Amino acid sequence: MSSLFSTIKSQGINPKKSMGQNFLIDKNIVKKVVKSANIEPSDIVVEIGPGTGSLTHEIALYAKKVIAIEKDEKLASQIKGDNIKVITGDVLEKIHEIKSDYKVVANIPYYLTSFLIRTLLELDNKPKDIILLIQKEVAKRICSKENSLLSISVKYYAEAKLIDYISKNSFYPKPKVDSAIIKITPNKRKKNDELFKLIKAGYSHPRKQLINNLKQEGTKELLKELGFSEKARAEELNVEDWIKLHSLIQGKKS
Repeated sequence: MSSLFSTIKSQGINPKKSMGQNFLIDKNIVKKVVKSANIEPSDIVVEIGPGTGSLTHEIALYAKKVIAIEKDEKLASQIKGDNIKVITGDVLEKIHEIKSDYKVVANIPYYLTSFLIRTLLELDNKPKDIILLIQKEVAKRICSKENSLLSISVKYYAEAKLIDYISKNSFYPKPKVDSAIIKITPNKRKKNDELFKLIKAGYSHPRKQLINNLKQEGTKELLKELGFSEKARAEELNVEDWIKLHSLIQGKKS
């Protein structure tokens, strides 16, 4: 039994399924996650959902300051440290309050993964780096050369690298699937609602042809102009193809 697991039990902490709480209890993985962040003494690190604080206190050994955002009030009240600031609330609201340069390091609930990554990448003040523990298959999809709505979203705003796979045995309670450490480094691109409205429409029925999903007059001709068959599906287009298609559609409207 790990010391982190013993601490959780001794404090009477009961993970809440409704909040997707799966606490990291393997100290070696805690160190591996923090090492992946390349934290400098001048860094401010935002941790999302610190839970029992296992990652928090390890990050605090290397960072200038840790800002831990925790929705669970009981857990938030137990995290303390000289260079640790705990904010109680919903990360999707509180993250907008961060104005300084920062990195994000987090073990996040599986159900929140896609929405949270997209939120972070579309912030006006984006993190310098994002290091996350997420579901293994989702991490593989993000970093894959194959295109999906999620991978296109990440590739437009950032570069993603899969660091390592993590066994489900490293968590309490043990989830049904393994996890992975992923590092996402945002670029300077700003939020582009119109482009992603087009991409989401293209992926609305992934097995259908794009001309049926987009339902815009002249789409067939525009796809041919980009070198695609009229039978092309969304997954065939990479980030640059979507940018070009969006540009051509906008050009037709003007």
